[in-house]
Amino acid sequence: MTTDIDNLVAGQLCAIRTDIAELKSHAASTHLQLASMGQQLGALTTAVYGGHSELDDLRRRIERVERRLEPVDN
Repeated sequence: MTTDIDNLVAGQLCAIRTDIAELKSHAASTHLQLASMGQQLGALTTAVYGGHSELDDLRRRIERVERRLEPVDN
């Protein structure tokens, strides 16, 4: 009887260890995915701010050209 209980407990502990190992693996995978997403977000942020900077430069250049040409609106 004691051996049956010991085997049952050992089996349950083994199953728990397997589940924990799977959870650790899943957590590690999730961590890598989040890190990758963070890098992608950083790259996108840089691209967006770079685009704003280029647009600001173009806006200033157009304003400068307009001041030089002094266009007349009808």
